[in-house]
Amino acid sequence: MDRPYEWDFHLTTWVTLVIAVTLLLLSHRHLLRTSGHPIRWTRHEIRMLAGACCASLVALTWPVADLAAHWSLTALVIQRLILILAVAPMLLLGLPYDILERITRPALVDAVLNRCRRPATAIGLVTVLTVGSMIPPVVQAQASSPALRGFLAVTTVVAGLVLWIPVLGRVPGIPRLRPMVRFGYLAAQAVVPAFLSFVLILSPHPLYTVFAGSKAAIDLRPLNDQQIAGFVSKLTMLIVLLTVGGIDLAKAPSTEEGISLDERLVWADVQRQFERADRRTSRLGHGGSLTVPRLFGTPIGGDSSFGGPMLPDPHSSSGEPPRSDGPES
Repeated sequence: MDRPYEWDFHLTTWVTLVIAVTLLLLSHRHLLRTSGHPIRWTRHEIRMLAGACCASLVALTWPVADLAAHWSLTALVIQRLILILAVAPMLLLGLPYDILERITRPALVDAVLNRCRRPATAIGLVTVLTVGSMIPPVVQAQASSPALRGFLAVTTVVAGLVLWIPVLGRVPGIPRLRPMVRFGYLAAQAVVPAFLSFVLILSPHPLYTVFAGSKAAIDLRPLNDQQIAGFVSKLTMLIVLLTVGGIDLAKAPSTEEGISLDERLVWADVQRQFERADRRTSRLGHGGSLTVPRLFGTPIGGDSSFGGPMLPDPHSSSGEPPRSDGPES
């Protein structure tokens, strides 16, 4: 505690990450062997997952983790930004699609994700999770509790996943927002959850007593450290999210046909909607299953005005669903 840059290997973080990646690999190999329609893990997805792991190590090991725990509010803000803006989207893009489909299939998980895809709900949840993890009593407690620090790191990644799911749209049955809505959503996410930044910038005195020793670590008085943390949080969220939203909007299709292709469906989307329809029927107590569920507001099956190619019949004469080599097939 007297030396802010004393080396710490953070063995728990490394072991946790190695175990998580090992379980992921073993689960994917098991699904490849047992699934009738295996989905390969692409090189792009592997690179994304590797990037998420590297970013996690930067945020959760020496020196950022040590400074964030005891010495600097700016370091804590940087740690949380890495988890939200780097780890969460790369994790979402890097998970094998068969694993992603399995872990989001349970009814409770699917219901929560389906609710969180709504922009207002996502913005509210991200605000609660990020601001709640930064209130002074919580920050004070995490300084002396490694378990709480780990829990808050997981909570921050969850907040990042909630932020990015409506934009990336990789979860089965969760459509991406339309281009203009995506831009507006990202702009709102850049502004609303970061309102705490104004409190940090405008406060006339330090709010976090745990970082009273910031002068010894980063040569800044606690109040200056707090003000810089506010600027870093606000500007980083604005720059990153508005840049992503602007690039996405610039690449957006200009015609209705192009937008329909941008919102193309995969077989997992159709399967997830049938599962939801079956659950709704079971809750109503009618038995059986709905034969024509509505997929994102459009009936499946015989109307080519959907805006894209008609989906194959899962009960075709061949007796099996279309074989896919990946989620885009």
